[in-house]
Amino acid sequence: MKAAAGTLASLCAEGLLAGIHFEGPYISAARCGAHRPSLLRTPSAAEFAELIKAADGHARMFTLAPELPGALDAIRECVTSDVIAAIGHTDATFEDSMAAIDAGCTVATHLFNAMRPLNHRDPGPITATMLDDRVTVELVNDGVHLDPAVIDLVLRAVPATRVAFITDAMDAAGMPDGDFDLGSMKVEVRSGVARLAGGGAIAGSTLTMDAAFRRGVRTNGLTLPEAAQVTALTPANALGLAHEIGSITTGKYADLVILDDDLAIKGVMKRGSWITNP
Repeated sequence: MKAAAGTLASLCAEGLLAGIHFEGPYISAARCGAHRPSLLRTPSAAEFAELIKAADGHARMFTLAPELPGALDAIRECVTSDVIAAIGHTDATFEDSMAAIDAGCTVATHLFNAMRPLNHRDPGPITATMLDDRVTVELVNDGVHLDPAVIDLVLRAVPATRVAFITDAMDAAGMPDGDFDLGSMKVEVRSGVARLAGGGAIAGSTLTMDAAFRRGVRTNGLTLPEAAQVTALTPANALGLAHEIGSITTGKYADLVILDDDLAIKGVMKRGSWITNP
């Protein structure tokens, strides 16, 4: 992970990435999803410091399971290091989750997925993060990770200013079906769905953000401003980047996506220069 962080840090320095998200290794073995269980561990202050150092100032978010021993200290260290702490891949109780939020967690990583489920007598992290105004909840709106009715439920219960659509995409995004690598794991993409080889767990997605935007409008009934909020401004706010990106405002970078009447991409502008000219 330190080597990977170093490589990604150079891409951040070039402006190709907005930051590095450490999704592990301090996550629950019971909710690890496509992560290799043998690589998981409990938080270590020394190891955490090494990972943050390897990111060379570009660590943006750290997802961990708050029920693990030492997790609350790691969350506090995230806050001290100006890294966003996120609850995810977790078997935490409601009480564990609230303790994590009080310690500084402000994001729920891909809500519902790889997470202790909501139960009427065991509300868990889903209820805790939806109820707390300090937390932004992420949703993978690809029609695979979550049923559209669940997306609708969250959008009715949580204001759009606290809902962030994400892709959770792996390197098969935008590619035809086939076989891919996810770290050391083999992934099969069939009908656009990425799973560990042999029919295992969902292994990220092949979703692109323009498709998530369209699904939000067509399937979930969002207005165009609401869809822009959950795909652009809310994520920017959650990551502490809203002073630079996320909306068309004087003083922010001129990063624009132009859509046609069918919500298909016509043009893309990055930092004031057209990448694809409409």
